[in-house]
Amino acid sequence: MQVNVYTDGSARGNPDGPGGYGAVIEYIDPKGAKHIREYSAGYKKTTNNRMELMAAIIGLEALTKPCDVNLYSDSQYVIKAFNEHWLDGWIKKGWKRGKNEPVKNVDLWKRLLAAKNNHNVTFIWVKGHAGHPQNERCDVLATTAADGSNLLDDVIEE
Repeated sequence: MQVNVYTDGSARGNPDGPGGYGAVIEYIDPKGAKHIREYSAGYKKTTNNRMELMAAIIGLEALTKPCDVNLYSDSQYVIKAFNEHWLDGWIKKGWKRGKNEPVKNVDLWKRLLAAKNNHNVTFIWVKGHAGHPQNERCDVLATTAADGSNLLDDVIEE
């Protein structure tokens, strides 16, 4: 099944302000009907990069069977990690990057890799705030979640 996953993250007062993510999943069933699902949540204290990662994670984790996925994000951080093979280097170096510095957000990178594992994913960058309808929708979902009540704790797992 071919699926498009659109994602965006937001953080107010980045870093360590409230933040949120938004994900939109679109697919066309065998009868030609278009299906759309939306996901979002807000967090008390987080960063923009963590929310960009969460959007991609939630979008992929929502898929219940193996799919061919086009994952669209305006996050160079997420897209380049896969398309420019940053992750391969980080993993090879024990989650270290240049100058032997630890990679940030390892907990979410590992979760994203696990979520991606059952799918054939193509990562596609889209320019943010440039009128791309699904990216704009994800931005609304993410910012609305960040500005909402009942915000979650962003627990960083070691």
